[in-house]
Amino acid sequence: MDNAYVTTPFGRRAMSLGMLASQQLAENIEPGTTRNKWKLFRAICEARPALGVSDRALTVLDALLTFYPADEISEDHGLIVFPSNAQLSIRARGMTAATLRRHLAVLVDAGLIVRKDSANGKRYVRRDRAGEVEEAFGFSLAPLLARAAEIEALAAQAVADREQLRITKQRLTICRRDIAKLIAAAIDEGVRGEWERITLMFREMVARLPRTPGIEDLVFALDEMQLLREEIVNQLNMNTKTAKMHSKESQTERHIQNSNPDLIYESEPGFETKQGANLVGDTGRPNEPLADEKRISDSAGGDRGGDRTSGETRELKSFPLAMVLQACPDISDYGPGGKITNWRDLMTAAVVVRSMLGVSPSAYQEACSAMGQENAATVMACILERGGHINSAGGYLRDLTRRTEAGEFAIGPMLMSLLRANGPARRKAG
Repeated sequence: MDNAYVTTPFGRRAMSLGMLASQQLAENIEPGTTRNKWKLFRAICEARPALGVSDRALTVLDALLTFYPADEISEDHGLIVFPSNAQLSIRARGMTAATLRRHLAVLVDAGLIVRKDSANGKRYVRRDRAGEVEEAFGFSLAPLLARAAEIEALAAQAVADREQLRITKQRLTICRRDIAKLIAAAIDEGVRGEWERITLMFREMVARLPRTPGIEDLVFALDEMQLLREEIVNQLNMNTKTAKMHSKESQTERHIQNSNPDLIYESEPGFETKQGANLVGDTGRPNEPLADEKRISDSAGGDRGGDRTSGETRELKSFPLAMVLQACPDISDYGPGGKITNWRDLMTAAVVVRSMLGVSPSAYQEACSAMGQENAATVMACILERGGHINSAGGYLRDLTRRTEAGEFAIGPMLMSLLRANGPARRKAG
């Protein structure tokens, strides 16, 4: 840039490197660049937080733009406006002179306008004999034209962020409504479950939301509540399927009792036909083999338990790997190469952690059989994350396996607790 274009402010106002940079930027305008001044002003209003200007400063900028003679800002029409303070105050809704000067300084500091002061600080224009502007002193709008693309990009990003915030708020509202009504329905219908604890958890999630949440707070709260909603729906589905299974068993029992009224073990639903075949066999002596009856009864009870466990294991819900790693970041150190990129890596790390925590191979194998390999690895990651609060990792894992087989355990609440512990609040504190 030619040094002739550098201008310093009049009077006691000091020159700064920021003002020098703004002047240099104002000279780097691509040839032929033009912008509609009111569309550009709207973009500045959208990008106001990113530009660091107040609404009152924008009022002053609006007033300055009214003094520009054309709708299109371009170098062909000149880029300097030179209104007096009195004229500018009128178009700025009667703003006082002191307030006007303060907000003009804000626009200069933000790099939206540049001062071009005369020798005596007055704003005026010098014209030639043909009436064309020869030299003007006032405020240059060149930075607006030079930064037009940047301002438009900032405005587009601000619009996108605002839309994302609106959509996230809507989804969070729907999710909160779903959780509240599902809990109320479960309590009203007398569905078995820890609904009091889930209600307290839900209230804590709502209470943690700040009065004016940002997009990060809303996204984290939405993830938590969606996880809780999935857990509630999962529990309700499990209860519904259990009720249907009991209904089928009772219907089968009544059918067999009606068709075989002489059977001894009518209290063993689902196995009466097998017992009848053994007891009323080729010998024709239904009451004789007592030892075989006891053996058959025991095996029938064991088979029923195995069927129940298998059914409930299939109902245990798996969660996304990214969510598991967010809740349990420590497990990544034990993956191949110190990182985990897929479920196979997580299961490999879980075996290493199992050995490190003193969990026996049989306990871990039973957990894999009851929960599934992915869920067992997830539980091991959670145990590692909470290692300081667990006295015996092996005993704890066996207890969770037993509860899984009884249909009393779900991974969701454990993951949510760790997600809260390792969420944005903890990352900001770190």
